[in-house]
Parts: sequence; structure tokens; C-alpha cells
Amino acid sequence: MRISATAAAAVLGGALVLGLTTAPVALAAPGTPADSAGCTTNAFGIAGKYGEFVLGDDVHSPDAEGAVAVGGNADFRGGFSVANELSAAEVDALPGRASLVVRGNLLNGSSATVVMKGNAVVGGKVSDRAVELHSGTFSQKADLIDFDAEFAKLRSYSSALAGEPATDGAKVTISGGRLTLEADNATRNVFHVTAAQLEQAKDIFLKVPSGATTIVNVSGGTYDMEKAGTTGFFLSEGQNFVLDDKLQSASGGTVRSRLLWNFPETRTITKSSKAAWPGSVLAPRAHLELGTAAPINGSVWVASLHGSGGAETHHFPFTGCLPEPGTTPSATPTPSDTPEATPRAENTPSASVTPPPASGTPTSDTSQPATPGEPAASPSTTPNAGGGGDLASTGSSGTVPLVIGTAVVLAAGTGLVVAARRRSKRA
Repeated sequence: MRISATAAAAVLGGALVLGLTTAPVALAAPGTPADSAGCTTNAFGIAGKYGEFVLGDDVHSPDAEGAVAVGGNADFRGGFSVANELSAAEVDALPGRASLVVRGNLLNGSSATVVMKGNAVVGGKVSDRAVELHSGTFSQKADLIDFDAEFAKLRSYSSALAGEPATDGAKVTISGGRLTLEADNATRNVFHVTAAQLEQAKDIFLKVPSGATTIVNVSGGTYDMEKAGTTGFFLSEGQNFVLDDKLQSASGGTVRSRLLWNFPETRTITKSSKAAWPGSVLAPRAHLELGTAAPINGSVWVASLHGSGGAETHHFPFTGCLPEPGTTPSATPTPSDTPEATPRAENTPSASVTPPPASGTPTSDTSQPATPGEPAASPSTTPNAGGGGDLASTGSSGTVPLVIGTAVVLAAGTGLVVAARRRSKRA
């Protein structure tokens, strides 16, 4: 069979076209602006539906405006109400429509635990006083939420977010007791700060476009807002700044609803009782000490929690658009899974954190509390070498086989052309 030079060239061209069309499609690289392909508003899954999502023990009063899920014991002996600000659609979206979930025991003492909207599900015992429900039902079930699996995902995702590079042009400026975070990407802005930098700030200013998602990655083992006596968080509204509080916020609350504070390594966070803290707090290894006054205006996802008085969690769910979580995380544990030095005693949740029971209150029904900051049954994962962790990354590894294949096709095509010409001469 004779093959003309023209035919050989056609074969070669077709092979090259085939090779180019089978190259892998590049996904959004970490740090690129969010778009419909590389961005999700549901990065936290089940945890994102709860205003307080706690792996271990939750010792809190007097209320949380959103839904509350506790993987250890819930000590609400100071009185507690849940879910007053939830919409009907938000209640329907909860697992089992349960706005209060306690995997362990619920301690009420002589005070009421009131569920304003939705159901209550408790895995262990309820001490002294039954849960009061306004529109839902009570049931006993310990496995409605797999807290260990959910926190394994949160730890992995927190580490991946920490690998996101800072946004081009993002500025972190410290001047006296003022810390300013400034960036102008209209879609997503990423900052990297240390806990030590935050601890110098009496006032914190955030200047970003109102529609943008903001990620503040904070490194360090502990963060104590009381060190500087932080009194205010100011969010930008055009050229002005608004002191955040429940009844006032920049751009009608748009900035804080898309603001995420990410603490991938931190084991203890102490909030100043003088400052309302805007945005949601992702600290899946940390004990959160809320203090005795001033709220968090957002959701919290933490290993354990203690707060009282005005230190509430207000129902301002996170609505930012974050990089898609990966589907095949690495099995290699991160170094941060190794327990760090024990935090200072005054910040360490322990039996002393829990208020002593009232006289005559039984304590034998309290199961062993989870160790704060050490929830792990499932190991967290190591971010990839590009720093993106489990986030979608640009696929470049497929280009090597493509180059090799192209070279082979070129060589084969050249051989066909030469052979065709020799046969033509002999003929």
C-alpha cells in the first residue's frame, strides 16, 4: 500500500489535533478570583447551617440566635435559648429540622433551655428540667450528625484556605493601636496576619469592596484579643468606616456576612468582652473563650466554647463564595495535628470552666468531656505543594504526557513522509 506525502501529512495533522483536544482542562488555581466554576457558597456543608457548631463541650448562656450543634456535652445551666432568628427555610434545611443538637448530655439545672424554632435532638441525658419547645419536637438520638467526620472536613478545609496566597496588592498596616487590612479585588480578597499582629490592635479596620468575600488567615497557636483591649471592628462603606454591631454594619451587613476569620493552627482564642466581632470564625482545633459581653456577629465552628452574658452568637450566616473543597484529600496528617503545648490555665477549658452545679444538682450523668482542641478521630490532611490544600488547583501534570505524545507523533509522521517519497522514486 502506497501512502502519498500529502496523506502522511494529513495523518500527522490529525494526530496532533487529537492530542491537543485531549489535554486536561485547567481548574481555577488557588487565589484566582471566584467564578461559577471555582467558587461555592456551601463550603462548610452541614456545619454551615449552624451558628454554633462545636465538636466538644459548649458552656453558654443566655442565648444563640441561630442553630446550635454540640458534639460533646451542653452546659446551659445559666439558661439558654436557641434559634429565635431562623427563617422557616433555614429550619427546614437543618438535619432533622433540629436547631438544637447535643450528642452528649444536656445540663439544664433549674434553668430553662428553650428552642424557639425547630426540633431538639439529644443523644445523652437531660438533667433536671425538660427542653421547652415552641414549635418543634424532642427526640433522643446520638448520631444525627457525625461530628468527627464533619470536623475532619473542617480541619482539612481550614488548612487548605491557609494555603491560599494573599491577594495581589493586599496591605496589612499597623500604626499605633490601629491595624488596617486593605485590598480592592471585587470578588475575593485574602489576607495573612499573625496572631501577634492582631494582638497589637486596639481597633481593626477592614477596607474591601462591599460585594467581595474576605478571608483573613491567622497563624499562631493562641490569639488573645484582650492583650490590646480591642474595642472595635470597623468595616468599610465607600470611603467611610462603620463600627460593627448588631444594629449597624457596613453596606447593610454585606461586608461582615462575607468575612471569614480562619485559624487553622490555633488552639485557644480569647475574645475581648469590649468588642463585637463581625464575621464568621473557623477555628476547628481551638477552644473559643467568648467572655462575658459583646457578641460575635456571625457563625463559629470550634472545638469547644465558653461564654456568658452578652457574649452571644448572632445570626448572621456566612454568605461568601469560597474555593471549592477538594474531593480526594491527602492522607498525610499535617504537623498541626501534633498536640501543642497546653494553653495557659486561665484560657484552657476544663472542669473549672464549667460553673459548679447548684446544690443538689446531680453530676453523675455528665459524661467525660471531649479534650478541647484534640477532637481528631479522622486525621486532617496536608495541603498540596502549591499551598492549595484541598482546593481546586490548575492541572499541569497532564501536559507532560501531551508533550511526549506529540514528539512520538511527529517522529512517526516524519517516517511516513520519508517512506512515501522513497516508494514514489522506486516506482
